[in-house]
Amino acid sequence: MKLSVLKEALQGATWTGFRDAGVTGVSVDSRRVRAGHVFIAVPGVKDDGAKYARAAVEAGAVAVVTARKLDLAVPQAVVADARAAAAALAAEFHGHPLRKLQVIGVTGTNGKTTTTHLLRGMIHAAGGRCGLLGTISYQFGRREIPADNTTPGPVELQEMFAEMVAVGTTHCVMEVSSHALHQGRIAGVEFAGAIFTNLTRDHLDYHRTMEAYRDAKALLFSGLGRGAFAAVNLDDPYGAWMRDASAAPVATFGLLPGADVRAEIHSTTLDGTRFFVRGRSFETPVYSPLIGRHNIQNILGAMAVLEGLGIPADALRDGAAAVPCVRGRLEPVRCGQPFAVLVDYAHTDDALINVLTALRPLTPGRLITVFGCGGDRDRGKRPLMARATAAHADLAVVTSDNPRTEDPAKIIEDVLAGFPAGAAYLVEPDRREAIRRAIREARPGDTVLIAGKGHETYQIFKDGVKPFDDRAVAAESLGRRLPETA
Repeated sequence: MKLSVLKEALQGATWTGFRDAGVTGVSVDSRRVRAGHVFIAVPGVKDDGAKYARAAVEAGAVAVVTARKLDLAVPQAVVADARAAAAALAAEFHGHPLRKLQVIGVTGTNGKTTTTHLLRGMIHAAGGRCGLLGTISYQFGRREIPADNTTPGPVELQEMFAEMVAVGTTHCVMEVSSHALHQGRIAGVEFAGAIFTNLTRDHLDYHRTMEAYRDAKALLFSGLGRGAFAAVNLDDPYGAWMRDASAAPVATFGLLPGADVRAEIHSTTLDGTRFFVRGRSFETPVYSPLIGRHNIQNILGAMAVLEGLGIPADALRDGAAAVPCVRGRLEPVRCGQPFAVLVDYAHTDDALINVLTALRPLTPGRLITVFGCGGDRDRGKRPLMARATAAHADLAVVTSDNPRTEDPAKIIEDVLAGFPAGAAYLVEPDRREAIRRAIREARPGDTVLIAGKGHETYQIFKDGVKPFDDRAVAAESLGRRLPETA
């Protein structure tokens, strides 16, 4: 592709020193620049891409897109919004893949990962081919790439959309984080559908206030274009806000009366849930291997947006039944023990409440919870997690999560401040030993919930990242090694 072609994609840019050249790629990361690339100097949260423009030119960049003119000997395009420019250039370079792909975004504090897997299952049941971008991994065709961020940046997104189209993908479902929305990482993505799952306290180390966090989430809905469709959780206190923020038609969903797509739960066991769904244009009994009211809400959200986008009811029903538990989301560890052990990503007080209240009626014995809190993150939620556990579990084992640069003992001290007098808890900073201790405590009929890290296979400490998998440690503690493919 010629630089002159990409020039046409940058409306409003001011070019200096323009001369045509062959373009072999676009990049916002100077370390990935190769001969023939266009480098876009995107300002970051902690750094400015303009600092690396000279290194990009030395690596072979034939042009630089920047927010201000730099002292460089290659053509430059000065733009008002470098991130939007990156999206426009990447879309042009990759042949505008979104013209052949229907993208559905899911945002909310909790439930994004499970909801995207449900969407994919329902789309597959309808005969579509669906890619997935999320917290655990990026999946399309036969490829699965471990995820660096919940939501990739605009250049990576266009690259992956193009790869999806090349292998015949018809849809893409993606988690959309509040950070990505606030930072403009989804620039250039035209969403066909959007889902709001819920909003509870999280990421206030970044957003500072719940109002700012809410407003970041609402950007997904206010930015929807013509022909799009949205679904919002009416059970959530922020559901009406998101509904009103949407620029596209909205269906509400939930378990409370008044939602457009609602459910009545008939029965639940540790093996799954049977319920009845009434949508805007269909009614159907549903079985899902998932448990908990929060997961029924996730299923309803997927059904609500896909009904609005024309997916038939039988595919919604069959797709819900076909999706097993998602890795690290109420994932059972079964080694023949006479009690249940489950691993879950719950790392907020609301997520813990959702999971514990789902497990309580299914647990004839005691409910034992292992949890910790992440370092360098919102300290205010630490005592809230202790309070949630004390209210809904019989015993808590407080341990480390990802301490990062903080002292694990100080994090645990913040957590312990939330336990009321008389609460039953143990403290074991070593997470491996905490899991072992909880399993040693368990008796027939009990449930052990290992919360906070879910699918993660590492712990982050001040001195580096160390391998750690809650599921493998639980299996080892139960006397059987978890298979490598688990």
